[in-house]
Amino acid sequence: MPTVASILTELKKKGTEKARTIYAKHGMDVERCFGVSVADLKLIAKTIKGEQALAMELYSSGKMEAMYLAGIVANGAKMSEEQLQAWADGAAGMQMISEYTVPWVAVENPHGRELALKWMASKKDYVAAAGWCTYSGLVTTVPDEKLELAEIEGLLGDVVKRIHKAQNRERHTMNNFVIAVGSYVAPLSKQAKAAARQIGVVTVDMGDTACQVPLATACIEKAEAAGKTGKKRKTIRC
Repeated sequence: MPTVASILTELKKKGTEKARTIYAKHGMDVERCFGVSVADLKLIAKTIKGEQALAMELYSSGKMEAMYLAGIVANGAKMSEEQLQAWADGAAGMQMISEYTVPWVAVENPHGRELALKWMASKKDYVAAAGWCTYSGLVTTVPDEKLELAEIEGLLGDVVKRIHKAQNRERHTMNNFVIAVGSYVAPLSKQAKAAARQIGVVTVDMGDTACQVPLATACIEKAEAAGKTGKKRKTIRC
């Protein structure tokens, strides 16, 4: 049976300086990274599928790859609000965790929406980003009839008012929220496109990379042209 210690040892062996450099260029806390590829993490995840307790221990290690691995394995529906909050609070300096891992599990939880709204109001950039990503995950996977449409429309207005003065990663995830609403919530597609036009180009410090912030209008129009508007995804895990 794999243990936290054995998995951490395996992660250390699989780490490369090249991958650590890439993570560093994206602005992550490289001191907490082994430098393991996502492809390798997915292979390890298959060996510990369903091990909820082990996933929780892995996240508590504070090592980025172990935390990411925990997000692949953990069932968010089985986590408490306190545990989800601890995950959000522990994601400082690692956007792969705050913007992927934490939302993956939060979206599965009955309290996901409430936590998303709470996190979105945080003055901590990474927590706010986790909140916007979580709500984006909800609009991407939850049927429109079960969404709080009036609330979501209000959030679109909030993005328009605040995005260009918001915190760095928060700006990126706010922009993605508008794209998610426009692409996956058919009753609010028109409102999302209007918000996207008002927002225009969003500037975000993406570290020492060539990554660019997607133009929300173009992304929504692309989904519309492909006939995908309103078609939900089963999961936001990737």
